[in-house]
Amino acid sequence: MSKSGFASDVLRWFDRHGRKNLPWQKNISAYRVWLSEIMLQQTQVTTVIPYFERFTERFPDVRQLAAAPVDEVLHLWTGLGYYARARNLHRCAQQIVAEHGGEFPDSVDELSALPGIGRSTAGAIASIAFGRRAPILDGNVKRVLARHYAVEGWPGQTRVANTLWQYAEQHTPERRCADYTQAMMDLGATVCTRTRPACELCPLGASCIARAQGNPTDYPGKKPKKDKPVKAVQFLMLRNPAGDILLEQRPAQGIWGGLWGFPELNVDSDPHEHVADHYGAVAQREVWDSYRHTFSHYHLEITPVLLQLAREPEKVSESGAACWYCLDDPEALGLAAPVKRLLQKLAELDLRLSRTSGQG
Repeated sequence: MSKSGFASDVLRWFDRHGRKNLPWQKNISAYRVWLSEIMLQQTQVTTVIPYFERFTERFPDVRQLAAAPVDEVLHLWTGLGYYARARNLHRCAQQIVAEHGGEFPDSVDELSALPGIGRSTAGAIASIAFGRRAPILDGNVKRVLARHYAVEGWPGQTRVANTLWQYAEQHTPERRCADYTQAMMDLGATVCTRTRPACELCPLGASCIARAQGNPTDYPGKKPKKDKPVKAVQFLMLRNPAGDILLEQRPAQGIWGGLWGFPELNVDSDPHEHVADHYGAVAQREVWDSYRHTFSHYHLEITPVLLQLAREPEKVSESGAACWYCLDDPEALGLAAPVKRLLQKLAELDLRLSRTSGQG
């Protein structure tokens, strides 16, 4: 199919069926496009919408985001996962203010030089916010192009990615660049879906090789599977006599970098002994059921252990940043999803206990 024919078919479909009322499609700016693109990486639109709305209410522009403490940014990101995105978001905002006077650059090269902005995200910002002709290749566009041209192999491979980028470049039009970028993302998200694609509704159906072959879901190729290792840890939920829970801030690098969580202990270690050595006598111990939290490259087997301290410890933490987290009046801290869930469970248990006591 010719370049003009491909783009024209996609744009005609977009004019009739494309999404035009998403929050980031209103009051379009480079800041709002950038924020939505980062949030949408590996995350569904329905999940992102409330996060985007809370973020833009609290940080309506890049300067206010740059000036905020990273803890507040991570707090608002809690639950979205892939927390390196939030840390890079904050760093990027600060760099835009420091090096670009608070204004986003409008070229793909300059945008790509900023923290957390790859080639596709840069293309989306340049095209949607600035009307530049810039191809993109997010997950939705990869799927559309891989099926249309029956490109074999996993897009994470350089050879496959380069082929898809060539097609993306080939079909990006000179005009209506912003609409075309949004149209390709919409087409992949709503028609050319990962499972059960609606090929009969696709504007490219007549020229799609994968559809002609009868095997569209074979494209794009899947990432080669590897058995994920399992790491087992204990989450020590230390409670002081006032009922507060000890949280420690994790190192900036690594899993849940910069977030707050419970002290961790190897699964073979005795939590009672460890806590007695570091925080004083334990008055009560309760081991909760273990459960699994899965990352992209390993499984984390978590055993929560609730330990009621007999008295207020003299020393809070050897690791540095630590705080006593009040369940009734919690601080706005960035929390890993499993930590947030356990804190909510503790708060619910307290509430049930208080109601029972009140009835008695």
